[in-house]
Amino acid sequence: MKVILIKDVKGSGKAGQVLDVADGYARNFLLAKGYAIEATAKNINDLEGKKASQQHKLDVAKADAEAAAAKLNGKSLTVKAKAGQGGKLFGSVTTTTLCDMIKSQFGVDVDKKKIVLSSDIKAYGDYDFEIKMTQGVSAKMTVKVVPEE
Repeated sequence: MKVILIKDVKGSGKAGQVLDVADGYARNFLLAKGYAIEATAKNINDLEGKKASQQHKLDVAKADAEAAAAKLNGKSLTVKAKAGQGGKLFGSVTTTTLCDMIKSQFGVDVDKKKIVLSSDIKAYGDYDFEIKMTQGVSAKMTVKVVPEE
């Protein structure tokens, strides 16, 4: 019997796969527990439509990420911060601060979890960081920390 898996089934396959399994296994386990549906022409057509829709969404998201990365790549930000003796900052420049600055200066909304700092920013100077938009798409930027006047 041909079935389409709705959920991942250990030892059988992943969700979305079309499998040819024994009739008893399909009726008594896969269909009864809701792990699969029967592979009729309508169900297979629906599955193909869902896969095409998911792929289209991924393509659109990647295109948007590439456009944002092109807008941000190689640019720099300037952060004014207060510091004590020896140039050590009161606190640090965080990814949240960088996100807010990117949004205000470039109009690109970036999730703070996608910013990768090579080290903590706790003193004046220039620091490089990377924004990982999606898999395979990233932008490199620089932040310059200067004294607040």
